[in-house]
Amino acid sequence: MPNLIGKNAVVLGASGSVGTVLVRHLAGEGAHVLAVARNRPRLEALARDGVDVLEQDATREDAPARVFQASPPDILILCGGATPPTGPIHELNWTQFSANWESDVKMAFLFCRAALTKPLAPGSVVILISAGAALGGSPISGGFAGAKRTQMFIANYGQKESDRLGLGIRFMALAPLMIMPDTDLGKLAVAQYAKYLGLPAADFVRGLKSPQTPQDVAEAILDLAARPGGHQGSVFTVSKEGIARVP
Repeated sequence: MPNLIGKNAVVLGASGSVGTVLVRHLAGEGAHVLAVARNRPRLEALARDGVDVLEQDATREDAPARVFQASPPDILILCGGATPPTGPIHELNWTQFSANWESDVKMAFLFCRAALTKPLAPGSVVILISAGAALGGSPISGGFAGAKRTQMFIANYGQKESDRLGLGIRFMALAPLMIMPDTDLGKLAVAQYAKYLGLPAADFVRGLKSPQTPQDVAEAILDLAARPGGHQGSVFTVSKEGIARVP
């Protein structure tokens, strides 16, 4: 477990189910946390807990500069993104299909680019929260799986440039392996996949094999942040069984 006392942690997408748990977990470990999101009511709830908040659309070109000015991160975690479309490919238009490219991928691109060009301080850690769909696909969520796979590539590209330029910044991607039924995104996925497969939602949930929880994801992030440089540029999954490296 890393010593987070005195460290600045920035969480993008802090108003989501995983983001909220992550913010509170980091704060509980002694980090100074800046929670960044667009959802004002959920940010206000975090602020009442004593967390610093910033209402910000992370896909804006000026978002990295505003965030880094507010709190230069020692740990930067990107776990926000668009709600995926729900429907098979032939029922979607391009705007729906590309939603996660315009949000999840654009955010990852902007902030990883800024981490390299500012640059962040040596020893800083950037972790992109991807998804298990990046490895197995997701046929009723448009470009979501491809966007999450591209986040993995961006983390790898960021690490290669950090190494080439001698910046000492670590880039990693973490993919929660299974649908988490109690999260906002998980509830949507359960409802839509159950409908798509013609199953009751409860039956679909029972078919999930011990999915990880947001708390598992938060603990995995702290584990990765503490790992030595030999794990740079790697992609990991997290499941109920723990962290596994993706070959």
